[in-house]
Amino acid sequence: MRVNRSSSRTYTARIPSVDGVEALFQRASDITGLVDRAVAHIGIVGLDQFEEVHDDDGDAIILIPDLKFGGAELVLAVPDEWAGTHTVEDLAGKAADIEKSGRVLRVATKYPRLVGRYLAKHGIAYEPVDAKGGLEARPEIGDADMIADITASGTTLRQNRLRRLDDPPVLRSSAVLIGNLASLDRDDAGLEPVRHILERLESRVAGQDFQWVVANIEGESAETVAGRVNSDPRYSGLQGPTVAPVFSKTGGSWFSVQVVVPKNDLIPAIDYMRRLGASGITVNDPAYVFETPCAAYAELRKKLGRPLAPDGGASG
Repeated sequence: MRVNRSSSRTYTARIPSVDGVEALFQRASDITGLVDRAVAHIGIVGLDQFEEVHDDDGDAIILIPDLKFGGAELVLAVPDEWAGTHTVEDLAGKAADIEKSGRVLRVATKYPRLVGRYLAKHGIAYEPVDAKGGLEARPEIGDADMIADITASGTTLRQNRLRRLDDPPVLRSSAVLIGNLASLDRDDAGLEPVRHILERLESRVAGQDFQWVVANIEGESAETVAGRVNSDPRYSGLQGPTVAPVFSKTGGSWFSVQVVVPKNDLIPAIDYMRRLGASGITVNDPAYVFETPCAAYAELRKKLGRPLAPDGGASG
């Protein structure tokens, strides 16, 4: 869905492939609020931003939970010199020792809501230290005891002599698609372009998990070849193989077999085709894998109280 923006300084744009859509460019920290307030029907934002600032009693919901980019983790990181602190249980003990000195654990973070909930669940009292810029230097300069921040590789933490706790992260985050349920419910005309966007995004994300394998297999008939391929359902495609005759230059009865398999099963699928006598095996990435119906749109219609009909069409 190409976005046409008249210049890098403008904050609005058009998506030519989807009628009736205006794109708004805003800071990531503001997007959740704009959708919460129904300034925008839908938005793309990091899960960490959404979970930190969205109104618990508001109308913003997650429409697609993982767009497969922007992956990062919200982690707790302590100074290297805290040699005995490796888990959140250890951290609870460290916090108790700090309290004996007459204060509470100070944590520099941009996520006081998520971090507060996590630490409270583990019985740890803390004081959030607000930080707009880099957090990593805060323990070094004495402004905080530790930090809680988003990280992808952990390199910056190590450069600042910090290390993450061994426990699972506070939150695993990636880009998500969010929407305002109330504004979508009021705007019937807006549902159709939203459906187009959900269809394209969901199928594009699904396509990243599959590969398209094409191979030539010799056999008596298309039915015979299909039967051989179907003998192992793991490698016979989403619904089964597509089999078509090959007009071979060298003679013989050959058929082109096409299957879509999970990306993690690619090499076993290739080995399977080889055992069936396949040759000329090629592999491509499908641009889209569409489900019937689009799961995200079907769930949205259900939340709106207007579920799709069994054939996937709108029921009202």
